Amino acid sequence: MAQQEANPSITVTKTSDGPPRDLESLPETGSQLSVHEKAVLAEAQSILARLVARQSDPLSSPSAVKDYLVHQLAALPHEVFGILHLDSQKRLIRDEPLFRGTINGAVVYPREVIKAVLQSNSAFAVLYHNHPGGTASASEADQRLTSELQIALTTVGTEVLDHIIVAGTDSFSFAETGLLYVAGH
Repeated sequence: MAQQEANPSITVTKTSDGPPRDLESLPETGSQLSVHEKAVLAEAQSILARLVARQSDPLSSPSAVKDYLVHQLAALPHEVFGILHLDSQKRLIRDEPLFRGTINGAVVYPREVIKAVLQSNSAFAVLYHNHPGGTASASEADQRLTSELQIALTTVGTEVLDHIIVAGTDSFSFAETGLLYVAGH
């Protein structure tokens, strides 16, 4: 498997305003969070969404993309697999969580991933998922899925720039560690 350069150029720019997440979509943590704390978190997410929309180049590096995803996924008590859809200029079209799993897994259907990419007209994609309570590392299953999705998405003209795994405040980048298949190499 060929390795991609250690610091790929990812420039993600917000091009459309997505609705801020509401209180119902915040992580369910039992009695750990009060209604007030959930409201504060919802407002923080809303502020983050507005800042992303205002800045011309808010997610301009792999570390900025990882920071954004850590803020979105760190507190979730269940796995979520999603895609950052990017246009041909690598600007963010939208952040789309696709699959919700349990505490230690999520079923990902490549057909649905392809449908989502086509519906968003994505030229590039950053795949992501979280490991609640786990470690920020890629399992063999994560590596197989990433390879399968890269090949499938390439057939419809979408390049996978990275797959990021979030575990709490830690993150892992397939691109930074050379685990992405590089077409033509």
